Amino acid sequence: MPDNIHVKLPDGSVKEVPAGTTALDIAKSIGTRLADAALVAKTNGDLIDVTKPLEKDTDLRLLTDRDPEALEVYRHSSAHLLAAAVLELFPETKLGHGPSTENGFFYDFYRSTPFTNEDLEKLEKKMQELAQQDIPYAREFYPRAEGLEKFKSEGDFMKCHFIEQFTKPDEKISIYKTGKFLDFCRGPHIPSTGKIKAFKLLNIAGAYWLGDEKNPQLQRIYGTAFFNTKDLDAHFKHLEEIKARDHRVIGKQLDLFSIQEVAGAGLIFWHPKGAIIRKTMEDWMRDECLRRGYDLVVTPHVMRRELWKISGHEGFYGQNMYAPMELDDAEYRLKPMNCPGHILIYKNTPKSYRDLPVRYAELGNVYRYERSGTMHGLLRVRGFTQDDAHIFCTPEQIEDEVVACVEFAQSVLTTFGFNEFKVELSTWDPKDAKNYTGKPEDWELAINGLKSALGRKGIPYKEISGEAAFYGPKIDVKLVDVLGRLWQLSTVQFDFNLPARFELEYTGEDGEKHQPVMVHRALFGSVERFFGVLIEHYAGAFPLWLAPVQIGIVPISEKHVEYAERVKKTLQDAGLRVELDARNEKMNAKIREFTLQKVPFVLVMGDKEAAAEAVSVRTRGKGDEGSVPLTEFLSRVQVLIATKVATL
Repeated sequence: MPDNIHVKLPDGSVKEVPAGTTALDIAKSIGTRLADAALVAKTNGDLIDVTKPLEKDTDLRLLTDRDPEALEVYRHSSAHLLAAAVLELFPETKLGHGPSTENGFFYDFYRSTPFTNEDLEKLEKKMQELAQQDIPYAREFYPRAEGLEKFKSEGDFMKCHFIEQFTKPDEKISIYKTGKFLDFCRGPHIPSTGKIKAFKLLNIAGAYWLGDEKNPQLQRIYGTAFFNTKDLDAHFKHLEEIKARDHRVIGKQLDLFSIQEVAGAGLIFWHPKGAIIRKTMEDWMRDECLRRGYDLVVTPHVMRRELWKISGHEGFYGQNMYAPMELDDAEYRLKPMNCPGHILIYKNTPKSYRDLPVRYAELGNVYRYERSGTMHGLLRVRGFTQDDAHIFCTPEQIEDEVVACVEFAQSVLTTFGFNEFKVELSTWDPKDAKNYTGKPEDWELAINGLKSALGRKGIPYKEISGEAAFYGPKIDVKLVDVLGRLWQLSTVQFDFNLPARFELEYTGEDGEKHQPVMVHRALFGSVERFFGVLIEHYAGAFPLWLAPVQIGIVPISEKHVEYAERVKKTLQDAGLRVELDARNEKMNAKIREFTLQKVPFVLVMGDKEAAAEAVSVRTRGKGDEGSVPLTEFLSRVQVLIATKVATL
């Protein structure tokens, strides 16, 4: 071991220090404020405890509460703090694991007695006490056999499983000690419990051990943690905003859709107002597909099981499909995808290179088996409509087609009012090749093709290994909504597998038979999910062109109903969706009803308006804008609809 090592800091400077020096030692040499603020260190790209000895030359970055990566470690340490509190108050509890999550952390526990909300309050108080004691997160190493014996003697069957699963017989295992609490954990962790300043336990949920319903049911306690109370308070304010925009609540308030228990979970009933929005969405999509050179097709909802065996779905995707149905001539399965149907249409007639690219688009209903605990309103369902398209082209055409698909995806997002998005490129993991089909050279060709297409558009992306579809890599376009949340909707996928499985051909310029390549793309993702996101993004106050009722009409009294009927007809003849409230109710009550239904414009009319062929306009979010000629108002709304603007 060398006497000294060289540590390179982010500013480019290099410190020569004795081997065994810790990141915390280096922080102290720079300044006491940095040493106090340092939560975790990063060496050559790996996160480590600030107290871990450095044994060789390395880059070093000290992470503080300004670094998102430090927040992940902070939350993981908060999960350990929760587990320590549980053992203090409920020592009979057996421990699972406690990772950080996108918005906090959880820990799984096995205990015969259910935790209660009152227990959460006690646990939170105990966590605060342990935080104030500033207990170190001390790392120790045990021989594997000794560690296993210790956890077995205490009945911690889950810890034993993790050790047996993730360590080798001859290696030492990493144990973190927090007071009385010992955990098998690779870390890293923040220096001590005293660094945890702001946290909150949220709720209790059930979770089966290893996700298998045959195993014991665990109790999962969720919590969240932030570096300070200001960020914690902002988080809960954000959650309140999310709650106020819940598409399930707004969908019921505005009578847009429902899920009927007698019919089954995850199956959507579109009510008249929701259905008219859906029609508007689908009409726009079909018109755009035609404008961009697609042909519209329709394929059956059920197809023979043999077809899904040929496509590979039976083997690679069977767990997500509904069970086969035995009919008189064969077994059939509900389709989870539209692609095999489009392939059969392509294969039905011979194709020449002059015919390519062939682009088939379908708003097709598909059915996928989702477990009951995973469904969520419109966002996770069992039956949905996918705006699917499949492009069959030559290898030379593939990059242009992918670029066109990405441009189409951008157009969908901006048209529906989403101006920010992030892109991920999902690739295969060669080490897990059994989960994919195709040759390594095909995968490299496909991945490089997608990278090149994104490069041509100048779109930054994050590459994620192991997240590709079984038949090829994909580009996922994730929109950012008004609350800053990411939603996975649009996807563009490269497929070299299905053309081979179905022996697709085209006659090349050389007169020989060649195999086309194929692109899958869905831009709404599913109509249901996209609609759910739209509801939450706009909080039900849809842009004028999408609103189910665009204009509400309120006559001041019965004698003004005749003029109101004429105004309604004029607007309807212009293609607008109009609702007239001619009930014998007070004017303000009618206006309030339209306002609660988030109708963009409410037109009030009395003697003055009838005499002048005018309307008194109340605009959503702006209030009374006064009286204007009916022709002027009509021109205004026609421009707003034509331009599809989000604001009135």
